Amino acid sequence: MLYEFLVPLSEVWFPLNVFRYITFRAAISASSALLLTLLLGPWMISRLRRLQIGEQIRSEGPASHAVKAGTPTMGGLLIVSSVLGATLLWADLSNRFVWVAMAATAAFADLGFTDDYLKSVHRRRRGMSARSKLIGQIAVATAVAVTLWNLAQSGAFTTHLAVPFFKGFSPELGLAYIPFAVLVLVAASNTVNLTDGLDGLATGCVMIVAITYTALAYLAGHALIAEYLGILFVHEIAEVTIFAAAIVGACLGFLWYNSYPASVFMGDTGSLALGGAIGMIALLIKQELVLPLVDGVFVLEGLSVIIQVGSFRATGKRVFRMAPLHHHFELGGWSEPKVIVRFWILAMLFSLLSLATLKLR
Repeated sequence: MLYEFLVPLSEVWFPLNVFRYITFRAAISASSALLLTLLLGPWMISRLRRLQIGEQIRSEGPASHAVKAGTPTMGGLLIVSSVLGATLLWADLSNRFVWVAMAATAAFADLGFTDDYLKSVHRRRRGMSARSKLIGQIAVATAVAVTLWNLAQSGAFTTHLAVPFFKGFSPELGLAYIPFAVLVLVAASNTVNLTDGLDGLATGCVMIVAITYTALAYLAGHALIAEYLGILFVHEIAEVTIFAAAIVGACLGFLWYNSYPASVFMGDTGSLALGGAIGMIALLIKQELVLPLVDGVFVLEGLSVIIQVGSFRATGKRVFRMAPLHHHFELGGWSEPKVIVRFWILAMLFSLLSLATLKLR
C-alpha cells in the first residue's frame, strides 16, 4: 500500500525514488515485520493467557517438557500477521505472485489455527486427526499448484524444472507439475511442523532458511544475474523478495518471545504457515530441487520420524531414543539450549552449501 503511494511521489521529491529498489524495500519489509512482532507480542501473549490458550504437552514426550504446559500457544498468529502486514505495506500489490504467496501462507495458517483451536479450546489432545490435517494440506497445495499451472499456460510462469549442477537441463513438467508442487508444499509444511518442538528451534531455522530464499528470490528475478549464474529467470518474481524478507523479520521478532525459556509457542498456526511459505517461495523462484538442501534440518527431522515409525512397525525396535531428531539428542544428555543452537548452526551450514550450488552450474 505504501509502495503505491510513495513511488508516484518520487516524481515530486526525488529521494522517494529509493522505494523503487527491491533491495531497499526488502530491508524495510524485514524491519517492519520485526517491529510489528515486537510491538504486538506483549498484547498477543497477554490475550492468549486470558483466553487460557496454552500448550498441551504430550505424555510420551521428554519428562523435562512438563514445565511447558500452559505456555501460551497460537503465537503463529503474530508471525503470520506481521509477515502479511509488512508485505502489504511494501510490496507491489499489482504483482500476482505476491498475492499467491500470501494466500497460500494464510490458508496454511488457517489450517494450523483449526488444529491449535481444537487442542487448546476444545481440549482435544491430538487436535485434528493426522488424516484430516493431511487432506487439508493437500487441498491447499492443490489449489496453489493449479493456480501456478494456469499462470504457466498464460505465459506468466513456467513449469520447467531447474536442475542444480546441470545448467542447460530444465525439463518441462507439464501437468506433472501439479502433483510435484503439491508434494513440495505438503513436505515443506509438515517438516517445519515436526521441528517445532523446542523453544525457538523452528523459528530460528525458518529465519535462516528465509534469509537464503530472500537472496535467491532476488537473484531469480534479476535477468542479468540469473543468466550469469545459470539459474532460471522468472519475470516479475523479484517482488517475492519482499515477502521472504518479511518472514525473516517476523521470525527474528518472534524469537524475542519464543527463545528459551519461551513465553509463547507458534503452534501449528505458525509452523504449518511458515513451512508452506518456504515451500511456496521455492516453487515461485524455481529452486524446488535446492529446497531439500536449504531445508536440511527440517528434512533430517522429517526423515527421523519416517525411519522411527518404519523401523518400529517392521522390527518392533526404534532407531532413535525418540523422534523427531531433536528429542533424540535431548534424551542423550544435551540440554535444550544446546540442541537449539547446534541445530541453528547446522541450518546455517545447509544454507551456505545451498548458496554454493549457484557457482556449480
